[in-house]
Amino acid sequence: MSDTTMFELVSPERLLMSRDVSMVVVPGGEGFFGVLPRHSPLLSTLVPGVIDVYENDSITDRIFVAGGFAEVTGDRCTVLAEEAVAVADLDVEAADQRVADLRDNLKDAIGSEADRLIRRIAELEAVAVAMKFAKSS
Repeated sequence: MSDTTMFELVSPERLLMSRDVSMVVVPGGEGFFGVLPRHSPLLSTLVPGVIDVYENDSITDRIFVAGGFAEVTGDRCTVLAEEAVAVADLDVEAADQRVADLRDNLKDAIGSEADRLIRRIAELEAVAVAMKFAKSS
């Protein structure tokens, strides 16, 4: 690839991906943004969503992230993800069941535990949306 940028995806456990790509589309806190070679530097929070990795105008990888941060420089995009799972490995039915279970737990929770459960529900709902979108495209 003649005109690429380095993309690195890091989870708390390990480096998940490190390679030159044509473009990366990331679910930023202010909306999705695309990273191309020679991008202006920026830092962004991530919201639960899907990262699309492009090589030669085609999506080669789709990765669900539960949140985190992205750092972009002119030659690199580094994503530090709280959780990262290949979209192909997601299970919509299991995610829907976990959302239902968490909603039941939420009814009994109070204070900070309720806040944690609400965040987890939002993450799992994003998984379900990502899977439904991936299967339709």
